[in-house]
Amino acid sequence: MIKVLILEDEIPAKKKLNRFLSELDTPTSVVAEIDTVTAGISFLKQHSVDLIISDIELLDGNSFEIYSQVPLHCPIIFTTAYDQFWMNAFENNGVDYLLKPFSRERFQKSWDKFLMLRKSSAQDLNVILDLAKVLNEKYAESQYKNRFIVSLRHEMYFLETQDIIFFEANEGVIFAFDNKQKRHLLTESSLKNIENQLNPNNFFRINRSEIISKAHIEKIERYDKNSLALKLKGHPDYLKTSQSKTALFREWIEQ
Repeated sequence: MIKVLILEDEIPAKKKLNRFLSELDTPTSVVAEIDTVTAGISFLKQHSVDLIISDIELLDGNSFEIYSQVPLHCPIIFTTAYDQFWMNAFENNGVDYLLKPFSRERFQKSWDKFLMLRKSSAQDLNVILDLAKVLNEKYAESQYKNRFIVSLRHEMYFLETQDIIFFEANEGVIFAFDNKQKRHLLTESSLKNIENQLNPNNFFRINRSEIISKAHIEKIERYDKNSLALKLKGHPDYLKTSQSKTALFREWIEQ
C-alpha cells in the first residue's frame, strides 16, 4: 500500500486527485489532506509517507516553506496553476510538475514516473533526481529573457535584463528601474508575465507589485516582525517584502 499525502486547498482539486488515485492499478491510501503550510509542517514532522502530491499556493502561504523546514525522504508531484515555480519544484524532491487543469492521462504519466523511481535504489534515485535538475537548469537558461522592449511615444529601444534592478507594477502599467535611477516603460502586459520570463535564481517577487534583482541588492534590514526592507544599488528608496514572501525571500537570498 502506497501512502500518499495530499497538500491542496481547493476542494474540487482534492476530489479530482482522490478520484485519479482510486482509479490506479496500484493500491494507495491517502493518509491526510492538508490545506495549510502550518498543518503540513506539523504533519510531516510526525509522519512519513511514500509520496506527496502538493499544490504550491496554500491557504496560508507557499508550500516550499514546508520543505525548507522539514527534511523530506520521499518524492513530490507538484500540481499548480502557475508555471514559474518549476525550478523550485525540482530542487525540492520534485519528480513531476503538473499544470492545472491536467488530465487523467497526464496524471498517469506522473504516477508511472513515481513508480519507476520507487523501484530504483536510493543511490539510483539521487542520481536520477540530480540529472533531472541539471537538465532542467540548462533548458531553463535558454528560456529566460535577456532584454525587454521599452516603449516611448515615437520610438522603442531595448533594456538589458542584467541592468534592471527591479520591476514595478503601478496601476496596470509595468516599469523597469535601472541602476542609473532611470525608469523605463515596458510593453509587457503584467508583472506575472515578466516573472515567468526571468531566471528565478536571479529575480524574486517580493510583494504584489515588485520584482527585485539579487545582483543589485545592497543592504537588507528588518522592517518589522514579518517584513524586510531592501536597499538596491542606484535606487534611493527602500523596498519592502510582504509578510507572505519574507520567509521565501530569506531562503532565496541564501542560494
